[in-house]
Amino acid sequence: MELNDFLIDESSCLIDAMAQLDRVARKVVFVVVDEKLVASLTDGDIRRWILKKGNIEALVKNIANYHPKFLNEKDKYKARSFMKIHSIEAVPIINEQHKITGIIFAHEEAVNPKRELDLPVVIMAGGLGTRLYPYTKILPKPLIPIGEIPIVEHIINRFVENGCSDFYLILNHKKNMIKAYFNDLDKEYQVTYIDEDTPLGTGGGLSLLKGKIGSTFILSNCDILIDEDYQKILNFHKKQTNFITMICSVKRVRIPYGVVEIGETGEIEEMKEKPELSFFVNTGMYVVDGEVIDAIDNNQVISFPDIIENYRTKGKKIGLFPISENAWLDMGQLDEMEIMRKKIEEDQ
Repeated sequence: MELNDFLIDESSCLIDAMAQLDRVARKVVFVVVDEKLVASLTDGDIRRWILKKGNIEALVKNIANYHPKFLNEKDKYKARSFMKIHSIEAVPIINEQHKITGIIFAHEEAVNPKRELDLPVVIMAGGLGTRLYPYTKILPKPLIPIGEIPIVEHIINRFVENGCSDFYLILNHKKNMIKAYFNDLDKEYQVTYIDEDTPLGTGGGLSLLKGKIGSTFILSNCDILIDEDYQKILNFHKKQTNFITMICSVKRVRIPYGVVEIGETGEIEEMKEKPELSFFVNTGMYVVDGEVIDAIDNNQVISFPDIIENYRTKGKKIGLFPISENAWLDMGQLDEMEIMRKKIEEDQ
């Protein structure tokens, strides 16, 4: 990484800042004006802004911390103790003109800590995958290969990297093919198969886990990949005392038309040429309180979003953990599957 990779202009938008934080794989970038340090921006700053219902189309200058910690070049030898005292991940080094000449990061082990998530993971793997036809005419969706291994194995491997070892696959369509694949696999984790004899929806199948999971668990679709620190997601879930935390991605959509807004009298108030809209979308991954499983009636057909809405109306705390658009890969449709394949090939 070059120094410029960690610098951002204050006129950049929040979504671009999230993408930049993903690219540098650190928790902080620094805001510069005329090459001079003016502020810092962390993933925590962005998350707090979003949770306070800040506009996701905001600019960096609306969110950044304009009282950043820094050291002068003559004092850079103090960096390690300085970061420890102030509990920060990185410190910029500036010259007499207040321009950043370097950045010193905390210990490397702090950047890539040992992952000990150790939560059960439930993967909804029983769908027909009709949007991926003709692939799913032959294979169940979880076994569609992305690169050299099936999508569901990619998902499991990412959880294993974060310390998980206990997996539950809710199966229905072509379930014996999925079982045969994992039974023949040399693996260091446990897979339990949950047979869903009749389709119960993305939520109803959880009732089949009664007596098997009683603690907090992670629920995931079988066609998504999330590039995020899963331990950070769990810590957020606990700190916010959420009953369910939904991992949501920023999504930008450009309207390919000129949009006209009118007032109450029918007069044109504003015209926007091909506007770009930003909003949060459900990625299909959740951190869930174990109480949810026991509360679902046996053989109840229900989607998990409907379960969430039921709890929300009852006053349970439902939270949102925001991730950038680049941190979410979804192969739910053929064009998206090709994007996922290209991304995984680039990362290998």
